[in-house]
Amino acid sequence: MTVILRDRIDPPFITAPPRDINEIRARVTPQLQAEFAEAGLTYGAPVFMRIFKEERVLEFWVQNGHQFELFKTYGICNYSGALGPKLREGDWQSPEGFYFVPPGAMNPNSSYHLSFNLGFPNRFDHDAGRTGSFLMVHGDCVSVGCYAMTDAQIEEIYVIAEAAHTNGQPFFRVHAFPFRMTDDRLMKEQGTMWYAFWQNLKQGYDAFENTRNPPDVTVEDGRYVFG
Repeated sequence: MTVILRDRIDPPFITAPPRDINEIRARVTPQLQAEFAEAGLTYGAPVFMRIFKEERVLEFWVQNGHQFELFKTYGICNYSGALGPKLREGDWQSPEGFYFVPPGAMNPNSSYHLSFNLGFPNRFDHDAGRTGSFLMVHGDCVSVGCYAMTDAQIEEIYVIAEAAHTNGQPFFRVHAFPFRMTDDRLMKEQGTMWYAFWQNLKQGYDAFENTRNPPDVTVEDGRYVFG
C-alpha cells in the first residue's frame, strides 16, 4: 500500500491546488537534462542536499564518479523560527540535523506545490524527546516549520530528486545546518545553549567537506556518529 504524505495546512496561508506532476516533468526535464550535460553530470545520478538557515540557501549536489559535485545553489524563500533545532510540535521551528528521504516521502500532490518529507523526527530527534510532523521542503514560499522554496525552484529540485530515485537511489540525504559550519563561525556561538549540539553537527559537515561524500550517519548515546 502506498502512503501519501500530505502537508498540514495552517491558517492564514491559502494555497493553490496541486499541479499535474506529469506536466511539470514534461516541461522541466529537458532544460534540466541540458544543464546536467553542460555541467558534465549524469541526469538521474545520486543526489544530496545541504540546507543552511542563516545563509538561506539549499545546495543541490550530484554524484560524479566517486565524489559529489555542486550542481546548483537555490535561495530558500522562507523558513520558520530562529537558529536552533526543532523541539516540539507547534513551535514553528525548522529542523536541523541529518535526514533521509526515500521515494515514499515524495508528495507530488502537495497543497504547497510539490514537497518531500524530511523524516522528522529522526532517531536522534526521537531519543531527545523532540516532536513534530509533516516537516517538508516544498514550494509556495510559506512556512510553518518547513523549508519553503519558490514554485520554480521546487519543480527543479523535486524532478531531479525523483529521477535519482527512479534510477535506483534508495534515498537521498538532506543535511540541515544553522549556518555554514566553519571554525570561525562556530566559535562565535561559544556559551550559547546549542553550542554542543552544533559541534556535533559540525562533525558531519566536516566529513562531507573533507571527502565530498555524505557520511553514513547513526546515533549513539544521544549523539550523531559519522562513518
